Amino acid sequence: MTVKMAVPNKGRLNERAVELLAKAGIDLGEDWGRRLRVCAEDQGLEIMLVRAQDIPAFISSGAIDIGITGEDMVAESGYNLRKMLDLEFGHCRLSVAAQESSGIGSVDDVPNGARIATSFPNLTEKFFASKGKKVEVIEISGAAEIMPYLGVSDLICDLVATGSTLKTNRLVEIGKIIDSQAAVFTSDRALASKKAEIADIVDSIGSVMAAEGRKYLMADIPKDRLSEVQRMLPGIGGPTVLNIAGNDSVVAVHAVVDSKDVYRTVNDLKKIGAKGILTLSIDRLVE
Repeated sequence: MTVKMAVPNKGRLNERAVELLAKAGIDLGEDWGRRLRVCAEDQGLEIMLVRAQDIPAFISSGAIDIGITGEDMVAESGYNLRKMLDLEFGHCRLSVAAQESSGIGSVDDVPNGARIATSFPNLTEKFFASKGKKVEVIEISGAAEIMPYLGVSDLICDLVATGSTLKTNRLVEIGKIIDSQAAVFTSDRALASKKAEIADIVDSIGSVMAAEGRKYLMADIPKDRLSEVQRMLPGIGGPTVLNIAGNDSVVAVHAVVDSKDVYRTVNDLKKIGAKGILTLSIDRLVE
């Protein structure tokens, strides 16, 4: 059964989304960057490269079974989708910002009738309504930061990552609506007919994420120091210990360690007489 999957075709979510799929072993072909539809027939998967903001609607309608997009896009769409996996990239927040010279320091200071320029009209309207503010929401599709200077709006509501763009344009955050990151979404309809196939895709992507930031470490350890090694290398379920042919005084120890711990661990192993220490990158890790 073929699963139809949507991936952002450009923008802040595209590159990392494609990287995760490739590392998961999903065959995108050599010319995927020039095509909007890729068929990985051996894996029962059809991938569409479309606009990130369109993906929630495609999943909700049943045109797509599963997709990668931002939580902000799904929240704005209003569709009731199922989030399957946080992807830990594309982190940002949807915030309200005012000109530094406006004297507005918080959402409470925003006067009724204020004009808010945004490409997230639904979330913006709900947010200000929840604050008891009657504002005019002006929907735009371009850069929001310029709108107050053009006189189009008094404030803006836009995605913020580091805040440097706001600062450059002399804008200041006065309130946060939601936090967002990239995630894998599907629908109850798709799960009803393709639950196992969707789970395979999600688990494959998850295994890539689990492997990143980990290293596979191997070392030959004096057998009489093995108890110390078990403390140094907890591994996933404890280190793997293997006998070495022709040498009863030494064992081979294998373990998965966090990349940040490799420097300390290697030095600790050297101090107890470890030899042949080797670290390798891991493509996928199923825990």
